[in-house]
Amino acid sequence: MNSDNNWTALVTDFWPEFIASSWGKEFVAGGFGGIAGIISGYPLDTLRIRQQQSVSGSAFKIFRNIIANDGPVGLYRGMSAPFASITFQSAAVFQIYAVLSRAFTSSSTQSNSDPPSYKAVAIGGFGTGALQSFFLTPVELVKIRLQLQTSTQQPISSSSSHKGPLSVAKSIYKTEGLRGIYRGLTITMLRDAPAHAVYFWTYECMREQFQPGCRSSGQERFSTALVAGGLAGVASWIFCYPLDVLKTRIQAPTQRLSPRYKGIVDCLSKSVGEEGYRVLWRGLETAVARAFVVNGAIFSAYGLTLRCLFSNGSN
Repeated sequence: MNSDNNWTALVTDFWPEFIASSWGKEFVAGGFGGIAGIISGYPLDTLRIRQQQSVSGSAFKIFRNIIANDGPVGLYRGMSAPFASITFQSAAVFQIYAVLSRAFTSSSTQSNSDPPSYKAVAIGGFGTGALQSFFLTPVELVKIRLQLQTSTQQPISSSSSHKGPLSVAKSIYKTEGLRGIYRGLTITMLRDAPAHAVYFWTYECMREQFQPGCRSSGQERFSTALVAGGLAGVASWIFCYPLDVLKTRIQAPTQRLSPRYKGIVDCLSKSVGEEGYRVLWRGLETAVARAFVVNGAIFSAYGLTLRCLFSNGSN
């Protein structure tokens, strides 16, 4: 009984103090940013995944088939997997980035009130992308399996068709173990580490270009965050897109007991050999459109929430 009371006291004491701190505010704001991003861009994400795995790659044809076979709900298939985790994931990403970018900023040249240097921003983004891969890989694996599943597919067994993320995760763990849950970890890390460096560096540069001095004041306009965030998303996706195509193919479901590809090099060789180098850019236009919408929403929601929290904290 005492241990329960101690645990309750720890929780009730910790969270108010944590949210009142700078770290807590950044964590909460990141969570709201992630929610805004997943709601605004998930249908386009489904189209991107289908394009990367298809032969034709036509976004309109894929969209029409999804609506005809599954209805509008087909565009949101698998959303519960990232939505259930996106609040924590996005919150953790922004928090880790804030800590790392400050840590890599030279204290001898900047005061505590100055924004992180652009070099520190890039290094902090790189480290953030690498660390989040360990959490993101299983989530995206489950999401991709659900997004590529259609109501008209003919499964080879009753366990091949799943109703939700837990069903997919249990099936993967049962047949492939923990290694199967983390299939695609290497390619996810290779994609996300440099992409996040480009992502945060572009955002910081663009917001300062659009509204000089906003990095120091932290008071950028809504339109500044929206456009700078959108451009940051576009830049990072263009930079890493071929790796994302390979990741989708490596993590895609297969009707064979063994994986279709032995690794990243094998996936690249077979994909290019069968479909040419254009396959590495298939679905890019959908990804770019989604990136602008999603990341504009993420940074706008993040900045707005952060300003509200700091404003309330100062009253």
